[in-house]
Amino acid sequence: MYLIGEALIGSGNEIAHVDLVIGDKNGPAGEAMVNSLTQLSIGHTPLLSVIRPNLMTKPATVIIPKVTVGCLEDANKIFGPAQTAVGRAVADAVEEGLIPEDKVEDIVILASVFIHPEAEDFRKIYQYNYGATKLAIRRAMEEYPPASKVLAEKDRGTHAIMGFKVVRLWNPPYLQVALDLDNFDEVERIINSLPDRERILLEAGTPLVKKFGVGVVSRIRELRKDAFIIADLKTLDVGRIEVKMAADETADAVAISGLGTIESIEKAIHEAMKQGIYSILDMMNVDNFVEKLQSIRYKPDIVLLHRNVDLETMAAERGEELGEVTEWGNINQIKEILGKRKLVAVAGGITPNKVNMALTNGADIIVVGRYIIGSRDVRRAAEDFLEHMPQDPDTMRLALDEDESI
Repeated sequence: MYLIGEALIGSGNEIAHVDLVIGDKNGPAGEAMVNSLTQLSIGHTPLLSVIRPNLMTKPATVIIPKVTVGCLEDANKIFGPAQTAVGRAVADAVEEGLIPEDKVEDIVILASVFIHPEAEDFRKIYQYNYGATKLAIRRAMEEYPPASKVLAEKDRGTHAIMGFKVVRLWNPPYLQVALDLDNFDEVERIINSLPDRERILLEAGTPLVKKFGVGVVSRIRELRKDAFIIADLKTLDVGRIEVKMAADETADAVAISGLGTIESIEKAIHEAMKQGIYSILDMMNVDNFVEKLQSIRYKPDIVLLHRNVDLETMAAERGEELGEVTEWGNINQIKEILGKRKLVAVAGGITPNKVNMALTNGADIIVVGRYIIGSRDVRRAAEDFLEHMPQDPDTMRLALDEDESI
């Protein structure tokens, strides 16, 4: 047997986080236990868990402090409430049948325990560590979580201590607002006017980046820290450098020009993969973009089917309907080339009455510029598009995740 469990319970400085390993006494877990008790380190001295002095728990359990024990006051928290909490949680796990009673002499438990140096309430330290230990044991014995749970949660979970949310595009469709401006005061006004919705993506447009540099991404981040921000660099060459620059400024995605060479595009996409951000391949003015996409070894996360603004303006001057010149191509074919979980964005004079057609044809992201940023009522203009989309992905989510089914 070799099982791993983890649990976090509580709040404030008394919060408890327990990582544990349950394994055979005669296996790696038993060897690790002996090593921990015989190879001590300053401030992290392991100790056996006891119900009370002179009564160790079974299975034999060693507690390993995660935080350096720097004084007698810190030691009292470990040797008092935490030690008792772990010991009783293990004993109760046996009594409740989580751990088979006939196995208690055959296995050992190694529990890594977090105690905040500023924790003060011994009752809470006990309560939270008891709950975290028993939950970690249950999870270990039931081999929780299953891979399906991890895959379902990986793009939507938020770690409380981070203080911000990393947005992943796991549940389209989305509305991408293209901030194609050269005035940051206007950018600030627009962002402050937009609804605070998960389905809104913010694009630092090419004019904005050209005037203020890629550092404008960080300035946008200050206005809306949890937003998904795209740096529309339209990278043609030295893609690795430009993508890294954008990532350093906290961009969530970088737009790469499809007009670049295959080698340049692949280097830029590879760097985006390395930096952990999305790559967007902008197919503006690219002839035979399906063939070009097929020839790229590293596929982008998003393909943007984009109509040139100048072309739209000329068409409007000729009295043509913009919809007549907006060509997105075969979106489903592109998705087949891209593979699973890749997205397609469409742009080019899209108005609210075109949203349903775009979504029906398979578009995942609707890119809108002038209709929103040129509107006197930015919020209303954005809502004109959002009303064609579902609620935000996590709108109906419970305050506390229901991890284990009962």
